[in-house]
Amino acid sequence: MKKIAIITARGGSKRIPRKNIKEFCGKPILAYSIEAALESGIFDEVMVSTDDQEIADIARKYGASVPFFRSEKTSGDFATAPEVVLEVLEEYEKRGEHYDIGLLLYPTAPFVTAAKLKDAAEKLLASDADTLVAVVQFSYPPQRGMIMKEGRLVFEYPQYLDSRSQDLEPHYHDVGQFLFFHTEAFKQNRRLLVGNLLPYVVSEMEVQDIDNQTDWEIAEMKYRVMKEKEAQQK
Repeated sequence: MKKIAIITARGGSKRIPRKNIKEFCGKPILAYSIEAALESGIFDEVMVSTDDQEIADIARKYGASVPFFRSEKTSGDFATAPEVVLEVLEEYEKRGEHYDIGLLLYPTAPFVTAAKLKDAAEKLLASDADTLVAVVQFSYPPQRGMIMKEGRLVFEYPQYLDSRSQDLEPHYHDVGQFLFFHTEAFKQNRRLLVGNLLPYVVSEMEVQDIDNQTDWEIAEMKYRVMKEKEAQQK
């Protein structure tokens, strides 16, 4: 089955300027996603979807393909990941290239490794799932969450007020790192997080949402810890 890795990296970034190519522990953060996909050795094509020439140049420097640029429709602030992925697949189809398995890989995902991608791909192919998504468990049960009403705190789920946190069902959320999917299933519903979903659970120490400079620094600290652990295991 032919596989394509699609790394989405547009030029616009409001909270962290040029976020997708900002230096992270010594090289552009985009480079980590490209290297992980290439080193996995499981993809027939590793491409970067972008609207930005500088990003395209860096992507090519690290070994990715940038055969075309995004359309104006998928370059704006409100373009969704499914819209970008669909555009990529359709453009390849026009060029006579069809892929059975797709990987949506985010450009700010330095914790993704070649080993994780290989393992995740094997898990998807060994299952009947449409999509595999990297997730992490919430560190505190959402069932015990509170919301603000008229300036006061109230439990959103009062039925769990007296429940012990360890007795509540664990909840998970998408970590914004990667999703593997069967392209035909995706093209039918044009959405990624629907249908038969398979989880790929990752450690909280290898997850970090990066929306501001503090997030960036925490991510770098976590990344160094991850690399130190890998070195100790060799």
